[in-house]
Amino acid sequence: MGTTAVLVIDIQRDYFPGGAYPLVDPDAAAEHAREVIMHARASGVPVISIQHVSLEADATFFLPDTPGVAIDDRVAPVPGESVITKHFPNSFLGTGLAAELERTGVDGLVIVGMMSSMCVDATTRAALDLDFAVTVIHDACAAPDLEFGGAEVAGATVHAAFMAALADAGADVMAAGRWLSMNQPKID
Repeated sequence: MGTTAVLVIDIQRDYFPGGAYPLVDPDAAAEHAREVIMHARASGVPVISIQHVSLEADATFFLPDTPGVAIDDRVAPVPGESVITKHFPNSFLGTGLAAELERTGVDGLVIVGMMSSMCVDATTRAALDLDFAVTVIHDACAAPDLEFGGAEVAGATVHAAFMAALADAGADVMAAGRWLSMNQPKID
């Protein structure tokens, strides 16, 4: 039997108010992510942070050496935790994530992060393709308002659609409170 790790995807300053690409209600998502991370640390569950650094010439956020690329303080890694830098939405593409998970015997992931509609989606689908058991903490994720076909699509709707699709694809999608209650330490 393997182990589970918490994967913290791109909870970076550019996604918050004042950043280059603010999402809808990122602070609430970061707080729920923090609760999951703190519980994981207290329970000895590994926490792996993913940090996106944009290298494309036309990128407008997560630019190298800018304040916005920094991981939010509420979910910042602590000494001894892995931080993996990525340049694509899929956290497995071009990184050592799969090798680290294999080396440490991780076969289950609890995913928190941003954006629901991009990096959380791409990483969750890749993890499912790689046969990981995946839980997505939906209220520890956030999405942007988008536009399609001339219509505005509210961030809450974008988020809900992606969470529904990930659940349909095989991820276990649940609220932070439910995950926390299901993962209380066992008392002998």
